[in-house]
Amino acid sequence: MGGLLFTPVSFRGVTLKNRIVVSPMCQYSSEDGFANDWHFVHLGSRAVGGAGLIILEATAVEAIGRISPQDLGIWKDEHIAPLARITRFIHEQGAVAGIQLAHAGRKASTARPWEGGGPIPPGVKNGWKPVGPSPVPFDTEHTVPEALDEAGLQHIIRAFVDATERARAAGFRHVEVHAAHGYLLHEFLSSLSNRRTDRYGGSFENRVRLTREVVQAVRKRWPEELPLFVRISATDWAEGGWNIDESVALAKLLKQDGVDLIDCSSGALVPGVKIPSGPGYQTMFAERIRKEASIATGAVGFIRSAFQAEHIVRTEQADVVILARELLRDPYWPLRAARELHAKVAWPPQYERAQD
Repeated sequence: MGGLLFTPVSFRGVTLKNRIVVSPMCQYSSEDGFANDWHFVHLGSRAVGGAGLIILEATAVEAIGRISPQDLGIWKDEHIAPLARITRFIHEQGAVAGIQLAHAGRKASTARPWEGGGPIPPGVKNGWKPVGPSPVPFDTEHTVPEALDEAGLQHIIRAFVDATERARAAGFRHVEVHAAHGYLLHEFLSSLSNRRTDRYGGSFENRVRLTREVVQAVRKRWPEELPLFVRISATDWAEGGWNIDESVALAKLLKQDGVDLIDCSSGALVPGVKIPSGPGYQTMFAERIRKEASIATGAVGFIRSAFQAEHIVRTEQADVVILARELLRDPYWPLRAARELHAKVAWPPQYERAQD
């Protein structure tokens, strides 16, 4: 078979050796935003395991943009050195190091999942007041966010730009802007969380304004030869919320803004919605955006087998597959997938004997 999954794919001046991407996966293991040995081993293992692009977890562009107090950060220059150690190792393995720049918005200041995951109120140790488009909390337990004014919005844009410059200094060759999963930029996109009446709320054009301004500002500071991705939630799965039609329209605009690929996820804006999850349940969004917006896409969501991933790429539903849980279970999934698809892939020489 050979496997189309294991053919190179290029975005601007960067070529991935295959079409397997490590999804940004929060580790909730930082102190004051600093990467440490856990991140080095976690990400380095996936690079050794054969993935083409390794995207670091949602990395906060400012301290109050963290989901939890233990999130990774890139809001100060001191964060650069430990991140650079990771990018160097990833590149030494023949993979590409990428980073997802993020701001949690109204879903910030929560405990780690294994510590309950609930909101940490302001005034409680490690807690702070979150911000958002409107004073509408994620749910009844979360703190009501402070609505960002014009000055606050400009601060957010500058934070993304500054983070972009630090990402370049740390040696990353890819950046992804996080506009999904109910975090700040997604909150502006959806009418369910955005109740503003100014130029950042109401109409589609107004609701997408902040995301586009962030992307445009990042693109200006990110080297022309390096790719820029954007992750979106293609639908809120909720009546009156963001939907696939709006996602297609946004993707067309983002392509004009210099975005190279849309990372197509869904949901997480509001609690309690029914999502028909299952193997490949979000792939249809990647396929439609790819075809109708004429932009490269990444498919995510319960992609588990080599043959499933190969089918997605071979049938042109997406240009890359972006794996999370499967790569948590097995960092060497790409090497195993290559064997199953009879693709010729070089193993690390230290592990070569394992093929006997």
